[in-house]
Amino acid sequence: MPDLELLEGVAQVPRDEWNALVGDASPFLEWDWLASLEQTGCVGDERGWGSRPLVVRHEGRLLAACPLYVKTHSEGEFVFDWGWADAAERAGLRYYPKLLVGVPFTPVSGARFLVAPGEDREAWIRKLGDALVELCRGNDMSGVHVNFCRRDEAERLADAGYELRVGVQYHWQNAGYGSFDDYLERFRSKRRNQIRRERREVEKAGVRIEVHSGDAIDDALFEPMYRFYCATVDARHWGRRYLNRELFERLSDGFRERLCFVVAWQGDRPIAGTTNVRKGDALYGRYWGSEQFVRHLHFEVCYYAAVEHCIEQGLARFEPGAGGEYKQLRGFDAQPTYSAHWLADPRLREAVRRFLHGERAHVEEAVEWMRGESALKPAGS
Repeated sequence: MPDLELLEGVAQVPRDEWNALVGDASPFLEWDWLASLEQTGCVGDERGWGSRPLVVRHEGRLLAACPLYVKTHSEGEFVFDWGWADAAERAGLRYYPKLLVGVPFTPVSGARFLVAPGEDREAWIRKLGDALVELCRGNDMSGVHVNFCRRDEAERLADAGYELRVGVQYHWQNAGYGSFDDYLERFRSKRRNQIRRERREVEKAGVRIEVHSGDAIDDALFEPMYRFYCATVDARHWGRRYLNRELFERLSDGFRERLCFVVAWQGDRPIAGTTNVRKGDALYGRYWGSEQFVRHLHFEVCYYAAVEHCIEQGLARFEPGAGGEYKQLRGFDAQPTYSAHWLADPRLREAVRRFLHGERAHVEEAVEWMRGESALKPAGS
């Protein structure tokens, strides 16, 4: 019989074994990302992110796993349950600790149940989902939350008694564009001219944009990219420095091949940039920041230059992160995201079930409406 085990971190699993389960899935599931968060102290028990990956072995072979965390708060999740926690507290229930399956601080969808090739994936999703419920019950935790999972995972978990939650993000899709101008032709004239004006203003400010990827990234760029990240979170009253300088240093060694920096320069000084991650045919936008205000620079660095890079590299899609309906005006169309939730207390579970039923209907209707209101003209029109 296979053995299920909770470990004290992804770093306890041999790198090649863990990555063999990840395969072509999200880069944020890879050992170098998750283990680096642990080894640099970005996650840990003292941070309210106790890493306890659930792994399954049979005769020494790793069959399945999921990135699991014991949470003592709800920060850094991007599928927020603050209202549920407040309702539990008012009812005299203890909401924390809880179990979270996901990637810390990273609102990027992807597999949350990693299964070895040749194994029955659907069966393992159900088995791991059941095991998480038993862990929750056996350790007096309030619930299990599987965030930014794949739709097939959410549906299998729903069959096992989890509640489905639907969110929305805005993603760019490559329709076979040969150049950025080809992409602009998909916009109506007013919006197309506005984008061109925004890009010209950045250029007139004496700013040049450069893209640095993989081994071509200079070591000297990691420090300013960390500063840009800090500048953004420090400027917001709700901002949190989840990541530290040591993480950026570590990524320069073990994760550089996945990184793509879009950097804005004035003269020989970098003034702004975004840290992006690339894998396969997708680019993922993560951390933006600027040390100097230039009108429209955010749009140029975070969206236009990244889209131009995707077109040049033949990438199929660009996911720039959570939030921001302004992305839709720039050709990023609405896409649903999924999560699944199981709550131990029957009263809280029923209240959340009713809430999610209404929220799902609203979000699904909104996604369809926003797709109909795309800034892009239909292909071929």
